[in-house]
Amino acid sequence: SVGDESITQEELYQSLVKQNGAEALEALITEKIVELEVAKQNIEVTEEDIDEEIQKIIDYYGSEDAFNQVLENAGYSEDDVRKNIGTSIEIEKLLEPTLNITEDEMKQYFDDNEASFASPEQVKTSHILVDSEEQAQEVKDKLLAGEDFAELAKEYSLDPSNKDTGGDLGYVVRGQMVPEFEEAVFTLEVGVISDPVKTQYGYHIIKVEEIKEAEEANYDESKEEIKDILIEQRMPTAYDEWLQTKREEYKVTNSLEKAE
Repeated sequence: SVGDESITQEELYQSLVKQNGAEALEALITEKIVELEVAKQNIEVTEEDIDEEIQKIIDYYGSEDAFNQVLENAGYSEDDVRKNIGTSIEIEKLLEPTLNITEDEMKQYFDDNEASFASPEQVKTSHILVDSEEQAQEVKDKLLAGEDFAELAKEYSLDPSNKDTGGDLGYVVRGQMVPEFEEAVFTLEVGVISDPVKTQYGYHIIKVEEIKEAEEANYDESKEEIKDILIEQRMPTAYDEWLQTKREEYKVTNSLEKAE
């Protein structure tokens, strides 16, 4: 109410339909078409399928904690992500038979992009950033005394991007970090705590969690990745064409358009 005047639920609905109704209805139409086709073709997406895709995202961000932090920052729940991934897998399974990715195309893509399939040396690392050498040494002493790295990162670190995930930086490669930090990371052994490392940002205490050695490109090991890349490249055009065909097949009638 506004003073003695009322705004009704119907007025609210009419306003929402006028502003966003067309887009919302189109999304529902598309969702229904996908749902009908998935049922017609007996397509099944298992929890394991979704778990596999979520693991790829976790690997991309470096850890489950980092992944959860990204979700929180974006305002998404894991259920939201699982639902979106499930729908994406359904659409991919619907369209994949029409994409016709051939062995020759995959080999050609590998030849054209061979360098991108080689793996440089990667180091999974964490750090605690402070503003003085004395404080950095204090942190190191606590670590050597057995205190937990992640908890000390939350307490001491000045790096807001990862302090709440235990200072986790994920996997880094040469050329990503400032020179002083990079030199320390790529000379440390797994599990060893660094001395204080000074950079333009302050003083770092660094720990290496894992080292992945460099690997040359290999076509057989890259085939699935290449196929996924080619599918992803073709998907937008194929999806638009598929959806238009299905709209005609299902004889979609949009009464909202007629009302306008």
